[in-house]
Amino acid sequence: MILYNLLSLILIVSCQPVEDNNPTNIPAITVTISTDKATYKPGDKITFYIDKSLPPSTMVRYRHYNDIIKENLLTGQTWNWIAPSDDYTGYMADIYNLVNGTQHVYCSIGIDVSSDWSKFPRYGFLSKFPQLTDESMTGIINNLTRYHINGLLFYDFENKHHKPLAGTPENPESSWPDIAKRTIYLSTVQSYITKAHEHNMMAMFYNLAYGAWKDAFSDGVSDKWYMYTNLSHTSKDYIYLPDSWSSSIYLLNPSDREWQDYISKQNEDLYKVFDFDGYHVDQLGNRDKNLYTYNGALIDLSNTFTPFLNAIKVKTPGKRLLMNAVDQYGQQGIAKTDVDFLYTEVWSPTTYDELADVITDNNAFCNSKMNTVLAAYMNRGLSDVTGYFNLPGVLLTESVIFAFGGSHIELGEHMLVHEYFPNSNRMMSVDLQKAMIAYYDFLVAYENLLRDGGTFNSPSVTSIDRQMNINNWPPRSGNVAVLGKEVGGRQVIHLINFSTSADLNWRDDNGTRRIPVKYQNSAINANVSGKVRKVWYASPDYNHGSSTELSFTQAGNSITFKIPYLQYWGMIVVE
Repeated sequence: MILYNLLSLILIVSCQPVEDNNPTNIPAITVTISTDKATYKPGDKITFYIDKSLPPSTMVRYRHYNDIIKENLLTGQTWNWIAPSDDYTGYMADIYNLVNGTQHVYCSIGIDVSSDWSKFPRYGFLSKFPQLTDESMTGIINNLTRYHINGLLFYDFENKHHKPLAGTPENPESSWPDIAKRTIYLSTVQSYITKAHEHNMMAMFYNLAYGAWKDAFSDGVSDKWYMYTNLSHTSKDYIYLPDSWSSSIYLLNPSDREWQDYISKQNEDLYKVFDFDGYHVDQLGNRDKNLYTYNGALIDLSNTFTPFLNAIKVKTPGKRLLMNAVDQYGQQGIAKTDVDFLYTEVWSPTTYDELADVITDNNAFCNSKMNTVLAAYMNRGLSDVTGYFNLPGVLLTESVIFAFGGSHIELGEHMLVHEYFPNSNRMMSVDLQKAMIAYYDFLVAYENLLRDGGTFNSPSVTSIDRQMNINNWPPRSGNVAVLGKEVGGRQVIHLINFSTSADLNWRDDNGTRRIPVKYQNSAINANVSGKVRKVWYASPDYNHGSSTELSFTQAGNSITFKIPYLQYWGMIVVE
């Protein structure tokens, strides 16, 4: 039975960081801030909302990096700002006041000004399509908007894998059972697509590249298109599903042109009923067996995805494409096609550095022309029992993915714990919801440093006061790992805190990762090249992600400064 905890899912929580670190030591006022869209095009009107009236001297400030673009007096709880003309740029809006001469930030929010989602993808999902009230669907989309999710994967809504539309384009069915025999409602899927578009989110439909049900012959699927495990074409390759489900899934040859034509026609019918923006193609990874065509030719499965994607694009050139590379299977070929970005479902890489390698490998496969989204299921070992995600495990993995320029498909009606997306056994605590808003604000506000090119390096960084043990990436248990990147003349230095991590497994399978040691006012020395103009610091765990300029001294190629606070992840920027 599927349980809906809509109250916790649609909650737009305050934009406080992981811990309410108030550098002014003034009693905190919890302020909720949001915007009307997930992302904006240059010149768009951005509407902001806060839930409280603030003192008349309160200011709103818009920043790119640490540079102020504009600031003005806050005159109400709703106001507008016109997005600047620079495309593919991240900003942060701070709501702040001066209290006894000290700046106090009430809250902040990231703003993505990008004309196309593919530059900085932040992918979410929907997986439950029963009859829902308009209020429920609006709440879920509003919640995802607050996380700046700019694209949604519609998972397992389809009628059959080989015939995703129930009925005909002229007379579609109003409801149908999916493969798990859940009832899917046409009106729910259509309403979600409409609401996604109203919030500037892309809507992608999910389907395998090569799946068919046991009755596919009656729908016109030829036995000659399948992949077989023997030379006499008597044993089709398939993935077994429970007997209580509608069918197991039988696998076709993605490079078979007649199958490509067939599924393309099915997709065209689907597009006539649903205003999807494109096709998210799934696969099952390395099958670890010899596979043959109907005529007995050996199939190199990893090389079948490229012709499949190319054929789909030719048939529907106006629609977007994505493909899951399960554990990177076929990714080098996928990277050469017209996909919007690279997507990897992570299984065998188990450590933080191996997880980061997936992102850097993808950068190499596409010559850094595309960013990466990872499907990486936190606390997967606990997916069979109900409970809460372990916050420290989630945030450390998030820190690694974001610092390396990736993003993480994890947010939908619930947070992902399992490869079967409707599994909602693990829930987000209120603290985790707050933290994730701060992390996604950070990902958006500093996207040009995190995800817009640059060259990774290994800066020389030491702890002067020996508060923390520091080592260059890859991480070590008990240490703070340093990751460097040069971006547009700026040296970025990421600090990721593994001080209490007994192991370095990113999945935190059993939810045992401990909260790291907190460091405050830590004295740091860093080697630099050339005259330093400015040093600033930002962390999703501190001061709502708002950047703080740091005092520093320079002696030759060495600078010293203090970072105000580090718990999970902090970013030093040397200009």
